Amino acid sequence: MTTPFPLHFAGGRTAMALRVDQSRDLPAALTSLGLQASLPVVVLVGGAGGLDQADLDRLRPVFESGLVPVMTHLMGAAVDGGTWSGVMRLLGEARSGASADFPLVGVAAAGTVALPGGPPPREDAAPLDPDHTHFVLVPGDDWGDEAGWIAQVATDLADGRPSATVLVNGGEIAYSDVGRSLDAGRPVLTVAGSGRTADQLADAAQGRPADERAVALVKSGLVQAVPANDPGRLASVLSAVLTGPG
Repeated sequence: MTTPFPLHFAGGRTAMALRVDQSRDLPAALTSLGLQASLPVVVLVGGAGGLDQADLDRLRPVFESGLVPVMTHLMGAAVDGGTWSGVMRLLGEARSGASADFPLVGVAAAGTVALPGGPPPREDAAPLDPDHTHFVLVPGDDWGDEAGWIAQVATDLADGRPSATVLVNGGEIAYSDVGRSLDAGRPVLTVAGSGRTADQLADAAQGRPADERAVALVKSGLVQAVPANDPGRLASVLSAVLTGPG
């Protein structure tokens, strides 16, 4: 585990970051970043590069009217993959647009992301999102290597408090992300109508034909579908999950 260091983004925005090599170091790492444990936590997973501008515009209310108001009201924390793309970018922009102050923690495999002002580790490295407040950089050179770490960071931050995963859109990696959350006993809200993997899980949750991987995940009994075109419904369900027993 390294010492926390600042990341300076354009426009004067700054986030604190830290590199972690062993999962057992995560609780100490989060403390050293100044993150308080025992918070209600939302894990956001889903579409990154697979969302075009029309998708982003259509899904923006999910974040502005659904996720961010709940996190602000409950004084919780959010955890995602931390890159300036897709649903992670939408959450960052919605948080900043609302002048919200809840922690937004990006967990990224170090070999897949470019730090501001530094050389990219690969040609297709993703820039980090400037609207996040904290970053945990973990080992890995492939997309998806961060999945288990995201789940563990959320568990450590919640520290017995309720947590939930919200799936918006998503590709192949989303199945792994959802599986990690379910393995941790974390309820999953899949946003129906947001596309791709989220729609497959929603179909499976509602008893319709779906990808066999989605059907298997829904058998956990922890997956619930909420409509993309009703962010108030997402807010209501999410709030109920996060204020229930841990």
